[in-house]
Amino acid sequence: IQCRIFSMTFNPERTRTGNKILRQRLKGPSVAAYYPRRVVTFKDVKAAYPDLETWDDDEEDRLEHLQL
Repeated sequence: IQCRIFSMTFNPERTRTGNKILRQRLKGPSVAAYYPRRVVTFKDVKAAYPDLETWDDDEEDRLEHLQL
C-alpha cells in the first residue's frame, strides 16, 4: 500500500532497478538546444557549386590511402 501512495515500485530485495534515473526528464533536447545548429557543410557547398574547385584534405588523404 505504501508503494502506491508514494508512486514507488515494490523492491523488497533492494536491488538496483534504475527507476530513479528513468523517472527524470530527458536531457537530450536541452543539450541539443544549447549547441548551435550546423548551417552548411562541405558536402553542401560541393553539391550547390559543382564547378567550384574545392580542396578536401580528409578526402585527399582517404584517396591516397586507397591508392597504396
